Parts: sequence; structure tokens; C-alpha cells
Amino acid sequence: MFIWRANCSPNKPALWFKKEGRFQFFTWKEFQDRVQGVTLALYQLGVRRGDRVGILSENRPEWAFADLGILSLGAASVPIYPTSSRKDCHYVLEHAEVSVLFVSTVDQFEKIKPLVQEGKLKTVIGFDLREIQSPHVWTFTDCLEKGRLGNLNNSDLYDQLVQKVTRDDLATLIYTSGTTGPPKGVMLTHGNFLSNCEASSGVLLFPENERTLSFLPLSHVFERMAGYYFMIQQGASIAYAENMQTVAQDLLLVRPTVAASVPRFFEKMHAHIVDTVQKSSPLKQAIFHWSIEVGRKAGEKRATKKPLPPLLKLQFLLAKALVFNKLKRSLGGRIRFFISGGAPLAKELGEFFYAADVLILEGYGLTETSPVISVNRPDHFKFGTVGPPLPGVEVRIAEDGEVLTKGPLIMKGYFKNEEATREVIRDGWFYTGDLGEIDSDGFLKITGRKKDIIVTAGGKNISPQNIENEILGDSLFSQVVIIGDRKPYLVALVVPNRHELERLSKEEGIQSSSWEDLLRKNRIHEIVAQRLRERTKEFAHYEQIQYFHLLPKELTQDAGELTPTLKVKRRVVMERYASIIEALYQSQPK
Repeated sequence: MFIWRANCSPNKPALWFKKEGRFQFFTWKEFQDRVQGVTLALYQLGVRRGDRVGILSENRPEWAFADLGILSLGAASVPIYPTSSRKDCHYVLEHAEVSVLFVSTVDQFEKIKPLVQEGKLKTVIGFDLREIQSPHVWTFTDCLEKGRLGNLNNSDLYDQLVQKVTRDDLATLIYTSGTTGPPKGVMLTHGNFLSNCEASSGVLLFPENERTLSFLPLSHVFERMAGYYFMIQQGASIAYAENMQTVAQDLLLVRPTVAASVPRFFEKMHAHIVDTVQKSSPLKQAIFHWSIEVGRKAGEKRATKKPLPPLLKLQFLLAKALVFNKLKRSLGGRIRFFISGGAPLAKELGEFFYAADVLILEGYGLTETSPVISVNRPDHFKFGTVGPPLPGVEVRIAEDGEVLTKGPLIMKGYFKNEEATREVIRDGWFYTGDLGEIDSDGFLKITGRKKDIIVTAGGKNISPQNIENEILGDSLFSQVVIIGDRKPYLVALVVPNRHELERLSKEEGIQSSSWEDLLRKNRIHEIVAQRLRERTKEFAHYEQIQYFHLLPKELTQDAGELTPTLKVKRRVVMERYASIIEALYQSQPK
């Protein structure tokens, strides 16, 4: 697929990267030359079909050069999150039996240096490791040069190697971040990824000259397929954000037409918009709220392809000119749609952005399904759902509500773990562990995670995700974790949006000496309690939050409280805040 694409448009930009504050690009021909160089260099190192080669790096062109170079050999790439700890890096590299590793920086090299010293890693190829002198470390320039020399000695070798690769060959081992237990190595084949690309191309039609901004980690399967392999298939150029902190300015420079992200990105964007509006004049606030209301009315018609009545059409054009076009300009001005995945997107968030003329298409899948099972389409979507299944993908709901799927997207299995494989793949069906339902229009809705289900002391089954997502529709809340398994009622750990809460405290005239002091104020607790009640009023009585605790800091990946895809590690959080949780039950008995 890659070679076909490179031959289709050899001189067009393929990969954009930032250097000295400006974006520059590699053409498809330059991309292909570097991939070929990597393949031939690895061949000289003794890497062969079925071997596993690691990549420990942030998003950058070299990530793709290394990955496709590995795949051209019939070997499998083993990506590691650049945010992974030393312990996690060692676990993955040793479990996958990796002997050759691509590393981006000195900081990343320090994590795996002991494995080099112990002889477990034979060769490290560094993207930015010029200052490290070691017979076991190559620079990327060295790698490409060895590949070039190899090509001079046998100009047909690359083509011969590629021709031997089949759809059934292992393409990658992706270690699931997992909210419990050690990560499992998911074995995905070339055919798994290709089936996902081919099915997606039938529902997400791309015109010429599309461009995406890549900022989710390529080590995660969502970005790997949606923001990388699928973009190659579609002929879209890929621009790599400098880092997560520069995404806002990179959007302005790159001006993408499509991009993939996780809900946290949209939550933060929404919070920033709300904060900006609340700091503006009363007139601007009134214009914004009027525009959103017009956008909602227009959105109801647009979503069902109904023509806008003349007055509403005129109002919508005015709202675009006054408000929505400014928002779109902050996203580069050319965005056609975002694809959201990795975690549930609050329905209210999707509706808000669509009212503001920014379409977010939510999809659903897992690492084990390559990953996309279902996705909303630009011309066929429903907020609060993850869309209809992809063509060629079967989905059914088990008697207990679990979502099952079947098709060419299902992984080969877990590496060196047949027992775990048998647990999730039965009679060709993959058991996702998620709970869901399919509506009368064929749209899949995820209602919770099976292992996260709370069973109260009264025997009530509650899906905490549904309640959490509803609460996060309020800009006052940044994060929330609901607890109540085997307890008489629900309690919550709540991380408030600091900007919003401080603004409210000024309006209320609440004096405090610090952020922590503010969170202890009775009036603040009254406000939070009221907002929680408003967000959960449609839920059953036993699904209401009885007591809560305000946390002063966000849950983070660095603290081990979130996975690399920003899902809450409930067990870790419950252990870390055990005394606080216990106090919510003991000090205020029901």
C-alpha cells in the first residue's frame, strides 16, 4: 500500500515536520527512499521475517521511516509510549524479545541503557543520539548510509524482501496500556490494518490534498491507523505537531483538513471557549449564546439534511460570521471534521461543537480490533453513539449486554498468552468487555465497561461512565471518578475546572488564601453539589452522588492515575485516595 501510494505521487509532500519554528516536508519519494534505507540496514544487522524491532520515540517522520522499514522486511514493529517508565520499557522490550531498538532522544535512551549494558539490546539506532559514543549505538544517518551501501551491493534486495510479505504476516505487537495487570502484547497483522483502512475508505471519503495534524502518540493504535496508515492510503499528507504543548499554534501553521484526537482534547477546548466567553463583555457573551442557540437549531436541520428555512439560514450565516468562523480559524480554518476515539465523547460536547459548525465524528474500537469497529460518517451521524459498524464488520450484543464483534479486524491473539487469547476470542467472536446497545437505525451506543460496573450493597448495577460523561458536560468539572462498588451509595472524586471555579468564587465574593483553601469553603461545596444534582437529575435515585471530595490537582499519566490514552485507572485512584473515599462513607453515614 505504501509503495503504491509513493509511486502515485512521488513529488507531493508526504510528511511535514517542524524545524526552527517552520514546517518543512519530505516528499513521498524521499519518504520511500528512507524506508528502503532502514529496511536494508536492518537486514545487514541480521533482522529477518518474524523478528521484532522496537520504536521508543515521540511522533516524528523517523517514526514512520523506522516502522515501514521494519514492516518491509516482514518483521514486526514494537512501539513503546514515549511517556513510559523505565520499568515499563524494560518489560515490553524483554517480553517481545527485541534486540534492535529505534530511540529518539538521550532522555529516552537513558531508560533503556541498562539493557544495552546487559547485552539484551544489541543495537540502538538513535534519531538524536549523536553525542553518545558506543559500538552498540548507530545514528539514524549511519543507518541510512548502511542501507544505501546495501542497495549498491544488491539493488533488487528491497523489492525481493517486500514481495515476500503477506497479509497474514505479523505487522506489530502493541502492548495495551491496561487499567489492571501487566500489559498484553496484541498481535496485529498487515491484513488487520489493511482491512480497517479499506473498510474506512468506504465511509470516510477524502478528496485530494487532505492534510492531518498528528499529535496523539503513534504508539497508540488509534493514531497508528487513523492518523497514519489510513492517511497514507488516502494520499493525505501528515504533519507532526512539535509536542502536545504546541498543538494550538501548530493547528494555525499546518491548517489541517482532518485530525484524530481523544475526548480530553475537545473537553479542554470547550473549557477554554467557555472561559474566554465569560471574560468578555456582556454584549459579546450575548452574541455568543445567541449564535450557539441558532447553531443548535440549524444543526438539527443539517444533521437530517433538511433545508434551513430562509430566516434560520440568514441567522446561521450571521452566527458564522460573528462567532463560528473565529473558532474555525483557531483550528487552522480548513478543518472538515475531527475523528474522536480512545474514550467516550460526551454527547453534549459533540452537539456543542456541531452547533458551532465543527463536526466531531466519534468512533469506537480497541487495540485488539485494529482498532475501528464502528464510526459515525460525515453524512450519517448521531451524537451520543459511536456510529454504525464498518462494512465487513459484524457486531452483536450478548445477553448480558457485552459488545461482540467479528471480522478481518480481529487480532491474531496475545503474544505468548494463549489463555488470555482464548478468554476474549470464542467461536470467531471477540468479546470487547464493553457494554452497549444497537438502536433501530443501526447505530452502536457504548453504555459502559463491563469490569467497571458498580454493584451497590443494595444489588443495583450502575455504569459509572454514563454518569461521569454526563457530569463532564458541565464546564465546571474537569475530571470525575465515581465510586460505590459494594457500598450503600455513590460518592465521587471531583477535579473542578480551576478557571471556572475561581470565576464563580469572585462572583460570589468568596475570599480564600489559596486554591486548596477555596476548595474547603462551604459555599463552593454548595455550588458543586447543586451542579452535580442538575447534571444527574435524569438518573435513578440510586445513581445519584450522595457525597463528593474536591481534588486540588488533576489526575495525570505521570502519577500513574491515567493510561497513555488518558483513561482513568480506577484501581490506582481508589488505592491512592482510599482514606478520602473511606471518610466519605464513615463521617457521613446514611
